[in-house]
Amino acid sequence: MMIGTNRAFLMSSAAATAAMHTSKAELFNPKLNSIGKKHDRASVSYDAPKRKLPVLLFDVMDTIVRDPFYQDIPAFFRMPMKELLEKFFIDKREFDLEGLKDCIRSGYSYLDGMQELLRTLSADNFEIHAFTNYPIWYKMIEDKLKLSAYLSWTFCSCITGKRKPDPEFYLEVVEHLGVEPCDCVFIDDRPSNVKCAIEIGMRGLRFENADSLLKDLSHLGINVSLPNI
Repeated sequence: MMIGTNRAFLMSSAAATAAMHTSKAELFNPKLNSIGKKHDRASVSYDAPKRKLPVLLFDVMDTIVRDPFYQDIPAFFRMPMKELLEKFFIDKREFDLEGLKDCIRSGYSYLDGMQELLRTLSADNFEIHAFTNYPIWYKMIEDKLKLSAYLSWTFCSCITGKRKPDPEFYLEVVEHLGVEPCDCVFIDDRPSNVKCAIEIGMRGLRFENADSLLKDLSHLGINVSLPNI
């Protein structure tokens, strides 16, 4: 069915995603609602389990999940991305919104080795959070790939109103987690985002592929054995 009334939905989502590339469950998982709360130390039982550090903060698109934006969407509309950005998204023409959603959903997949890596880190009781600029369509990723089996969708810019590499976003993450910046390892494919993480005191890793990430993590003392990688 051709749908025109939902154009604002697509325009806002496409604009947010495009901005991410030109610069590149709910907000707080119920099971982790208490993570960022600051507790009075006197009220914490002496035998409370010690929190495992570092906390791992993962970008999502092109770090964990293939991003279909620049390939699948132009193919769906049968026109170059440049024309889509300059004309289609602003000229009020009708389009099949549900068909576009299906196209995008079908394009989501784990990057090679990343599901196995997340599964192993999660099984080793590391605390893992998404730290992403992706628009509200992150819910479609969750519906298809079930990332919440391994991490929490805790820090999504479409809900917090801040975007990487805004230092305030990183500082809010640290405050919410209740840890020092040096207790966080941030993984992202975009150098500018990694640079900001390092500048505020986090340990930052530039993602290239699962194999190189394994090596980078091992240099930080996080040793993961994945026989199939």
